[in-house]
Amino acid sequence: MRNLTFTTLFCASALALSLSACKKPPVGDTKTAATPPGSVSPATGGQPGAPGQPPAPTPAKPVAAQLPAVVARVNGEDVKKEDFDRMIKTMESQAGQPIPAERRDEILRGALDQLITYVLLSQEVKARGIKVEAAEIDAKMGQLKAQFPNEEGFQKALKDRGMTADGLRKDALIDLSVNKLMEAEVATVPGPSELEARDFYTKNPTDFQVKESVRASHILIRVDDKADAATKKKAKDEIDSVLKQVKAGGDFAKLAQEHSQDGSAAQGGDLGPFERGAMVPEFDKVAFELKPGQTSDVIKTQFGYHIIKVAEHKPGRSVPFEEAQEKIKTFLGQQKKKDHASAFIEGLKKKSKIEVLI
Repeated sequence: MRNLTFTTLFCASALALSLSACKKPPVGDTKTAATPPGSVSPATGGQPGAPGQPPAPTPAKPVAAQLPAVVARVNGEDVKKEDFDRMIKTMESQAGQPIPAERRDEILRGALDQLITYVLLSQEVKARGIKVEAAEIDAKMGQLKAQFPNEEGFQKALKDRGMTADGLRKDALIDLSVNKLMEAEVATVPGPSELEARDFYTKNPTDFQVKESVRASHILIRVDDKADAATKKKAKDEIDSVLKQVKAGGDFAKLAQEHSQDGSAAQGGDLGPFERGAMVPEFDKVAFELKPGQTSDVIKTQFGYHIIKVAEHKPGRSVPFEEAQEKIKTFLGQQKKKDHASAFIEGLKKKSKIEVLI
């Protein structure tokens, strides 16, 4: 059986619609795939076991410490332990830690299901005779190499996982063909209508409420609440000195870069936009009282002494349907494709002979 190295190292892009757990979210993305577009703050979820909430999931079947050479069969094709082990090793490498012991059964079962799904899809590719051009594989290999600083780094990553460039190329061929299969499947899914988008908008009013927010910068001189009087005085004297420079017309961003003891210093103290209640109360109160362009006096929080400058203050509002419509359609369209892909995969599973041997 194939090594499945491309999938286990980089996650098969073809499965992105239905196996989102294999894919990292974009940097800075704090919303789940199910969060409606236009939503600034997702609705608060209920507690497990609360009325109206689904029951807790059934614990995963235990996975033995020692696995057999073949962990599953899909329509007679072996899913080998070595492929499964490589997948788990890569997952741990990407997470930067071993699989937590208390979640071992759950994670291993989920990984095996992904591996079985991949084999099913690759079998369907062969049945349909889907082809991939050499130029497409070359492009994919180039994308993978670009993830590493140099050729040496790329080769080291292959070696660490017991892989070769030729093996990776073969698996890239399989993955690209599986991706074509999935693209062909979801291409037939009709996009959402304006009526569907409006219905979603009407039924989810809280998702289109934009909360009041400000964009502010700050300069922080850190001091612990438990510090002695001399240490606190030294920090206070330093922030007072900076405040004098600010009031004398000094460049706030430059002063933040020079004096602030916060991670935002490199950005001139810019904290970006934040909603009311996002910061500690003392900071939050002053930030929302200031008008754009205004600078605060020194304020004290648990982190130390701050000077705040507000750049922008936006009131809360309801996003009108006309403004949200395209984002809603994009979200609903993606959801339809995801549902169709899941149904397609489930259909393949139902008509196939799948033997799980662990």
